[in-house]
Amino acid sequence: MDSETNRKISPDRDDFVKFTVRDSVFGDLFHDRKYLRQLYQVLHPEDETITEDDFTDVTIRNVLVNELYNDLGCMVRGKLIILCECQSLWTYNIIIRALLYMARSYQMYFKEQGADLYGRKKVFLPKPELYVIYVGDEENKPSEITLSQEFFNGEESSIDVRIKVICESDSNDIINQYIIFSKIYGEQRKKYGRTREAIQETIRICKDRDILKEYLESREKEVVDIMLALFDEQEVYETHFKSVAKEYEAIGEARGETRGEKRGSITTTIENFKEFGQSKENTIKRLIEKFGLSSEDATERVNALWK
Repeated sequence: MDSETNRKISPDRDDFVKFTVRDSVFGDLFHDRKYLRQLYQVLHPEDETITEDDFTDVTIRNVLVNELYNDLGCMVRGKLIILCECQSLWTYNIIIRALLYMARSYQMYFKEQGADLYGRKKVFLPKPELYVIYVGDEENKPSEITLSQEFFNGEESSIDVRIKVICESDSNDIINQYIIFSKIYGEQRKKYGRTREAIQETIRICKDRDILKEYLESREKEVVDIMLALFDEQEVYETHFKSVAKEYEAIGEARGETRGEKRGSITTTIENFKEFGQSKENTIKRLIEKFGLSSEDATERVNALWK
């Protein structure tokens, strides 16, 4: 694989790619092979011989905002590809994205290996494992999601994707610590807004509770910088979101949908946002902003139509 998308994970943090607005604490944490090894051991406790040198970074990174990229990809001993995504907002579209990540990872792998996919000799195919680490507040998430079940009503097709979903548990492993860290951060952001204080309080609370304590003590400045950068990204996104929202509504009008009755307008807005791939959270925000609905009312209306 090329040097920008595949590199041996180095103990020297200066060798890592410089952070962009898409980087996160999740990426910073698990691109350190020490913590990556801990993540792997949560997924494969039976493998007691794994070492930090057994991992190769295959995370897909791109400079362009709209290009394909994923949160974490690693190859283990050249035999197993693990792709992990961290999600705070639940969406089944992650299955399709995981499919694209997997295809792109294989494409880069075969290019690096110089594999002849048109030859008679069967090539070696590393086994894939796909995971979603869910850090949001919605409860009762499935332990596994599949392409066939969610998009083809359980019918067999020529392709399927199977993803294991990891949610908060009672364990003290590295994955669950990250999930708890994310939830503490969410609580502090609600309390203090998008401020440095929210970040510093998150770090203080987590260190007091022994949540990612070693990592936070060694990388506190970097963590603060990363999270502040994400605040800036969110502001840019929301500005773009408002512009796109108007475009969606204009498309609905062009289709002849009625705006005369407020209830009809709300329904149209929800249906358009759903059709064009916006999340429930963004749809709820738009209803509150445009129609002056309460958060509870907006959520109820979206849930009623979001099927």
